[in-house]
Amino acid sequence: MKAKPMSRATLATAIMLAAFGAHAQDDVDATIERLVDEVFPDSTLSREEKIAELQWFAKAAEPFRGMQINTVAEGLTTHTWERDVLVPAFNELTGIELTHNIIGEGDVVQNMQTQMQSGRNIYDAYVNDSDAIGTHIRYGSTINLTEAMANEWQDLTLPTLDLDDFIGLQYTTGPDGNLYQLPDQQFANLYWFRYDWFNRDDFKSQFRDIYGYDLGVPTNWTAYQDIAEFFSEHVGEIDGETVYGHMDYGRRDPSLGWRFHDSWLSMAGMGSPGVPFGNPVDDWGIRVDDQSRPVGASVSRGGATNSPASVFAVTKMVDWLRDYAPPEAQGMTFGEAGPVPAQGNVAQQIFWYTAFTADMVSPEVAVTDDEGNPKWRMAPSPVGPYWEEGMKVGYQDVGAWTFFDSTPQDRRSAAWLFAQFSVSKTVSLEKLMAGLTPIRRSDVFSDQMTDMAPKLGGLVEFYRSPNESQWTPTGTNVPDYPRMAPLWWQNLAPAVNGDISAQEALDNLANDLDNIMARLARAKVFATYEPVLNEPKDPEEWLSQPGSPKAKLDDEMPQGTTVPYEEMMADWMAAGTKE
Repeated sequence: MKAKPMSRATLATAIMLAAFGAHAQDDVDATIERLVDEVFPDSTLSREEKIAELQWFAKAAEPFRGMQINTVAEGLTTHTWERDVLVPAFNELTGIELTHNIIGEGDVVQNMQTQMQSGRNIYDAYVNDSDAIGTHIRYGSTINLTEAMANEWQDLTLPTLDLDDFIGLQYTTGPDGNLYQLPDQQFANLYWFRYDWFNRDDFKSQFRDIYGYDLGVPTNWTAYQDIAEFFSEHVGEIDGETVYGHMDYGRRDPSLGWRFHDSWLSMAGMGSPGVPFGNPVDDWGIRVDDQSRPVGASVSRGGATNSPASVFAVTKMVDWLRDYAPPEAQGMTFGEAGPVPAQGNVAQQIFWYTAFTADMVSPEVAVTDDEGNPKWRMAPSPVGPYWEEGMKVGYQDVGAWTFFDSTPQDRRSAAWLFAQFSVSKTVSLEKLMAGLTPIRRSDVFSDQMTDMAPKLGGLVEFYRSPNESQWTPTGTNVPDYPRMAPLWWQNLAPAVNGDISAQEALDNLANDLDNIMARLARAKVFATYEPVLNEPKDPEEWLSQPGSPKAKLDDEMPQGTTVPYEEMMADWMAAGTKE
């Protein structure tokens, strides 16, 4: 049967639509070239590879054009850059009307928890700390990304996503080997110190006369305390300004919880060996069995939250804050205390987040010289007396894209495109240069970061070192992060304020952690890896066994040890080679 010939009107319409389509494609191509050349000039990809990536996004987004999508993240420099730079580019490229909301970290967690519990869609995707990985693997409401990429998102997963290039996937992977969150930004908790002060001959001579060893990067907590005492009590003043040997914060506030559960007890040596997460006892002191089921936080149940190592760690935090930090630090929160070392009167900080690097490199601050070079350096934090080889050394924060089954499939699919856009190789190096929170190995080893390294005080060297993997987030042992994290600041604030002892505070904390795990288990809210608590027994039975929880040491403050910064850096980087 012959096809009926087109009418003149139909033919004219077809020609017009074809011309319109060609014109629209020309507009997309022009947009892509402008974005590549003007918005994303720095990338580890070639210009042609960047164009190909953006063409893929434009094509994949066609079914979602005109949709209004809402994502959310906390107020870090990286996320405000995503909002201000990436969102306009993505919206123009894809035709999706996406809003990237920036709210407080606590509000992100609260909204996420509400969505998980109620099944009501609040946001279409969350940049949520990987600290909640234990929550996501248990409740059954978080999208399993490994399965989604193989099924519903098979045609919506960027061919050049290159998961092997990410430096934090091990933190967002469950015991089942599946990926539950996609890393978006990452920063570590390190030691910060005034490199210029540590290299003054008069200070070096005075320190050796008093303490009997060299002023340098401390490798244990005794040396850190000696250095804090030295600058606070023996130096006291530099160029007419009072100086302090330590900086911290102590206000009763949710951020005080981060100060402790972000690996402070583990830095003292409380937990078990094992990277990324201590096994069987993690850096919250929670023990799990061989099926990844939590069995207790209290020493009486085999946990270590209220163990001697934990008591030592909390005691030192309280003592140093009182004795060596500026008096106003006691009343500060995390956000208020973060910029203080940049004011120029603090010698060192054992618990310093690299997220504040940008605040430390501005030419206007007191800790850069006239040419903008840092007077400070970052280095590995010293470890406490209970620490042993094979344990994690410190904390790393990993904000990661998280999706829930309560979000309609088309909405979470559109949000998935933006999540991938925000970490694509076309975008990721520019984001790293703006926010200094790396996620890709290729970006860390880029020529651009090599050029920036001298201005960043050791940040690039840290991420290029193979030792970086010893800094890890909260792990899979914590079954409900949103419910359990507040217990830390609520229970430990009285110890920081001097109202009760560290032992009393930790006993209360461990008991509360056990109680909430038992209550959640009884409520049968978990789809898998539910807590099965051990029966309590005499703590000495656990403390007398090898491993964590560990018995109290006879000498918790052995001889202080330090290392010259250049020697430490050479050893640190010895095995670091570009992959």
